[in-house]
Amino acid sequence: MIAGGSRLRQIGWALVLAVCFGLLLALTFKVNAVKSQVRLTERHIIAAQHDKLMLETEFQTRASQQQLANWNAIEFGYGPPRADQYLESERQLAALGTPRGLDAPSPVRVALNRPPREEQGLLADWLGDDPEAGARTGRPSTREFASTDLAQRLTRPVAAAGVSEVAR
Repeated sequence: MIAGGSRLRQIGWALVLAVCFGLLLALTFKVNAVKSQVRLTERHIIAAQHDKLMLETEFQTRASQQQLANWNAIEFGYGPPRADQYLESERQLAALGTPRGLDAPSPVRVALNRPPREEQGLLADWLGDDPEAGARTGRPSTREFASTDLAQRLTRPVAAAGVSEVAR
């Protein structure tokens, strides 16, 4: 009987050791799962800190408009437009252009052959509210222009103004 009890005792110890090993294995898996969650949470915390730093930097930059104005003036040479920078006519704009180089080809010049009108403005027939002016030029008045859609305006024939090329 001692031998049978000894054999039963060995099986008991083997079962206890197997149960302990199973519990140890389950505990190891649980610890690894918690470690993985902790690492993921740490990554989220680092990303949130990075986003917070970016937002703080942007907030400080936007809050300091005077600093930005100083950077623009000193570092980049930017400044608000002055009254002497505005041009009053197209001639002043053309005067700002650089002269043609020695190797440059002759420009192609185009002239409109249109009878002179009473109103001498570049956009007079587009901006005028006179419907008869639109009938004379073939272009719509402001009221007609506003009431037509883009497709109708694009399909309207161009006024018969003679265009000729002037050779130099």
